[in-house]
Amino acid sequence: MKLPHPIFSPLALMASMASLPALAEDSPHTLTANIGLTSNYVFRGISQTGGKPAIQGGFDYTHASGVYLGTWGSNVSWLTEFQGYTSGSMELDLYGGYRNTIGPISYDVGAIRYMYPGSKKDSVVGAWTSEIYGSVGWKWFTAKYSHYVSDSVFGVGPNTNGTYYLDISGSLPVADTGMTLGAHWGTFNFKNDDQFIAAYGVSPDYKDWKISATYDLGKLAKRASGMTLGVAYSDTNAEKAFWTNTGTSNTGEYLGKATATAWISKTF
Repeated sequence: MKLPHPIFSPLALMASMASLPALAEDSPHTLTANIGLTSNYVFRGISQTGGKPAIQGGFDYTHASGVYLGTWGSNVSWLTEFQGYTSGSMELDLYGGYRNTIGPISYDVGAIRYMYPGSKKDSVVGAWTSEIYGSVGWKWFTAKYSHYVSDSVFGVGPNTNGTYYLDISGSLPVADTGMTLGAHWGTFNFKNDDQFIAAYGVSPDYKDWKISATYDLGKLAKRASGMTLGVAYSDTNAEKAFWTNTGTSNTGEYLGKATATAWISKTF
């Protein structure tokens, strides 16, 4: 698999993570890193790699007050295969926010900037996207609302600021086995979708769902501490007339189809 940028060389990324500075046990600061390999990068029901594998990794800083900052990246293929970019195969996210609890209720508010370096013609809508979000959780359940403030949303535009995504999910640990079962339902609603109905005959709006299971490999061996193995099955009702690759690669791959994925990740 061709990697999009030197920072995603597995050896280089793991070496940089291994060199993270040690923090005192009583420090209010926490710095972690993660790296993962997935058979298919699926984000909110839509494949970002056209059904191909992805290598991913990031860094997170958390303060004891609840403030957090982070960055995360992955290879992608939709910029050229779907969006019409002449080059571009990388997603890089920057995010920050505040999370805390009030009794049994957890909450999280923040913002994220999705960046997609690459080259495109002026007539092609840009992919860079800005999102603000808020979530509340209780026990195993979480509801999250994401609101988009950029002129386009993941290349769907222009004039789609005000688009939103609603995510309802559950995560249930299975006793002390190290296994966690998950379920998710989401809905993407694009602002001013009449322009796309006029162009494609359909709206880009869709709903997606997913079921998943993860296993903490640290339960098997101490050396596997921080490693997680996961599988998932996801599907959408996204319209094929809109969500199919027709870019410079012209692959004709429907990005919202039902798919099974598997991944392995490591947190340092």
